[in-house]
Order: sequence, then C-alpha cells, then structure tokens
Amino acid sequence: MLVCHCRGISDRQIRRLVKEGATSTREVAMATGAGLRCGGCRSNVKKIVDQAVEREFQRTQGTTFLDLAIPVEG
Repeated sequence: MLVCHCRGISDRQIRRLVKEGATSTREVAMATGAGLRCGGCRSNVKKIVDQAVEREFQRTQGTTFLDLAIPVEG
C-alpha cells in the first residue's frame, strides 16, 4: 500500500526499515522522505512504524543480551 504519495513510499518499505533497525518515525522520514513534503501521511507513517516496532520487539522478546554477545576469541 502506498503510504506517502509525494515520495512514493510504501508500507513495505517502512516495515523493512524498521526490520533493519529504524525505531522512530523521524528515522524513517530521514531515510525515505516520507512525511516531509506535504505532511498528509505523517499519521499513517507513525502508525505503521509503531506497529512494526512492536512486532519486532515481540519477535525478539525471547532473545537476551547474552544471545547477542559476540564471542571473544583468544
């Protein structure tokens, strides 16, 4: 679904950015320009970002910091 008509940004592009590490509407806007021209899509961009961040959080909830630690060799 096209979310930002001015920049041609889809919900899939926004979700991909969140999956790659974006955690805020501002980060998505800086990466894509979504919501920076007319502003008509800002509420929809925020809604999609919030949902995607929540989904990523739930997906990784079973992960601990120890699971993410890089093994030290030597």
